[in-house]
Amino acid sequence: MSGLRITRERLVDLAVSVVVGVIVVLAAVADGRAGPVDCALIAAGSLALAAHRTAPRVVLAVTTAGLLAAVVHAGPASSLAVPVVGAVHTASRTGHRGTAAAAAAVFLGGYVAAGSASSDVTREALLLAGWFLCAVVTGLADRNWQAYLRQTEQRALEAERTREEAALRRAGEERLRIARELHDSLTHSISIVKLQAGVAVHLARKRGEEVPPALLAIQEASGEAMRELRATLEVLRTDEPTGTPALLVERARAAGLAVELTVTGEERPLAATVDRAMYRIVQEALTNAARHAGPAKVSVQLDYGEGELTIGVEDDGTADPSSPPTPGTGLTGMRERVTALGGTLDAAPREEGGFAVRARLPLEEAG
Repeated sequence: MSGLRITRERLVDLAVSVVVGVIVVLAAVADGRAGPVDCALIAAGSLALAAHRTAPRVVLAVTTAGLLAAVVHAGPASSLAVPVVGAVHTASRTGHRGTAAAAAAVFLGGYVAAGSASSDVTREALLLAGWFLCAVVTGLADRNWQAYLRQTEQRALEAERTREEAALRRAGEERLRIARELHDSLTHSISIVKLQAGVAVHLARKRGEEVPPALLAIQEASGEAMRELRATLEVLRTDEPTGTPALLVERARAAGLAVELTVTGEERPLAATVDRAMYRIVQEALTNAARHAGPAKVSVQLDYGEGELTIGVEDDGTADPSSPPTPGTGLTGMRERVTALGGTLDAAPREEGGFAVRARLPLEEAG
């Protein structure tokens, strides 16, 4: 429950208790028997109702004692039972029906005794007994209704979670099926092309002939296509990160890329979706820098803010601001991940040269 809602409920409870107290005090004053002490007892018992959510039994005891004292001091009046009826209802609603019934019995007993067991007071006490009975019953009904609403909400959440799990399972099965199809069809064909091109290049060099540029392009393109296909199959087989940004930086350094990692803010575990998106963004940005930036220096910055994670990957490569690149599959995938989490992504050449990727993700900590 949010703090704003709690504050609103407390203000409403206080307003209701004040209204009840004012009405009962005015009724007692109009009756002509209530003095300052009686008004103070009525006000104390009525204002105690404001705390019924946090201490229902204490409220019941204070309200019953205060109003019963007013009955004994000023004489029986049915209006003095109104705050006690409210306290009995709230106590019954929170599961203290026995205590609520006992408080009602004590108040009724004192009410009859204060009236010297006159016939009018006895009739009023019987009427008040009906009020108290209704208060206990409506409190129990309200409690059962709230329990039913909570169970219904829980079942709805469970059903939604089940649907999400089923959808994720179907998506995983579909990714595996696509990976198998790609492996069975494309991997074999590309391997044959690469093998044949390699054999042709080898024979040409063995005979002392000049290797045609087209043949060399085919050999290089087939090798690159095989690497891309393997990377795609790895992504399809698992959508979970296989490491950390620090591990990605180490791999990039081992491959010959000059990379520096900087982490600012309080580094802490994140929700799985945010952690996965961070990993994939850094992975794709480093891959693009290795392919297109040339012999460049790359910096990776992770900034853990209070409510936002900022990911920055910049290089001083050959990208030109006057000719921004056409977004490919990698940049499109990054943007889709960021947008799905409610974040923003900026990916464009820098004014001073090179390329910069900056993503901002709402920071949700691991539950």
